[in-house]
Amino acid sequence: MKPLSGVRVLDLTNVLAGPFCCHQLAHFGAEVIKVEAPGRGDLARNLGADPELNARGMGVSFLAQNAGKSSVTINLKHEKGKELLKRLVKTADVLVENFRPGVMDRLGLSYDELRGENPSLVYCAISGFGQEGPWVNRPAYDQIIQGLSGVMSITGEPEGAPLRVGYPIADTLGGMTAAFAISAALNAPKRGCFLDVSMLESMIATMGWAISNYLIAAVEPSPQGNENITSAPSGTFQASDRPINIAANKDEQWELLARHLGRADLLSVPDYATREDRKRNREALKLDLESVLKSRKAEEWVGELNALGVPAGEVLSVPEVLKTAQVVQGGLVDHFTAVPGVGRDVNIVRTGVKINGTTPKVATPPPQLGQHNAEIFGGIGVNSVELAELDAEGAI
Repeated sequence: MKPLSGVRVLDLTNVLAGPFCCHQLAHFGAEVIKVEAPGRGDLARNLGADPELNARGMGVSFLAQNAGKSSVTINLKHEKGKELLKRLVKTADVLVENFRPGVMDRLGLSYDELRGENPSLVYCAISGFGQEGPWVNRPAYDQIIQGLSGVMSITGEPEGAPLRVGYPIADTLGGMTAAFAISAALNAPKRGCFLDVSMLESMIATMGWAISNYLIAAVEPSPQGNENITSAPSGTFQASDRPINIAANKDEQWELLARHLGRADLLSVPDYATREDRKRNREALKLDLESVLKSRKAEEWVGELNALGVPAGEVLSVPEVLKTAQVVQGGLVDHFTAVPGVGRDVNIVRTGVKINGTTPKVATPPPQLGQHNAEIFGGIGVNSVELAELDAEGAI
């Protein structure tokens, strides 16, 4: 099932937030045409942990977010390039861009201009701070947004914060928010709108639980390390071989945990009598529980506690979780053989959704720069002679 089958998306984005958004749309069946600058393309083509692939313009960062897309090259500063984009817009349902606010206006390719070509166009602009406001002209990268959003101020140990989240969460959440908004806009009875997606506001919106403690209860969020601020014992504990997460958030779970560890005596300790008592004395409680947990391996505790109804799980590394039967059998990782421009097989992550029990997948690997110029431009009436002329003139 491909819910977005028949939807054409023009992806004018770079690096992560925009490409991630369009990657999600591609998995749900949209035809995504990546519009890249001639000669260089998406900056992510030169980013990632493999220098050889970066030099080939097929960097790991690009491969991660661009499977299932076509690639064409258009010089948006060239008049013929602008006209070519407008011709594509007439055939499109969605356009996504993540330039700084004002760039598309200066190019003569604003929403108002493109709406004249296609009144039903869903135009999505992703930026750090949105299209208006005192910060509109600030440059925005993931780490900048993490800091400004308050996320870093509540991440890490109390004595070690502020701390950055270990992956580009602001870019990813901005892209996910954009994909959600686009999907909603496509469902409107009458299509055609401008979507202004702010990475900053996307981040803050996902912090609703923490922020509400401040807005409603006047309690300022603070870093809690690996502890769950809402309950105790709920956090990370040390087993004999590795850390383990235990979430005994209900009173009955706390009682089951204490009894299973052979520490029923803790249930009569006044400092642990209620959830609020346990929260206030969580450090002492952690030591009491770890005195037993450290005697056995995490995997053993996890199996036993989950069976009792006390949520628990090992703290795994990325390689470890990718090897688990849960992830392998779920089909989250896709495999492409001998990818052109890469020269070897490539594995990528799909999307975290199943439709009727099946994980959506795309049919094609990440494209080489301009790989589909002849195919896509030919589809809007550009013949081989015109294609050669556009190339020679630097329009594509």
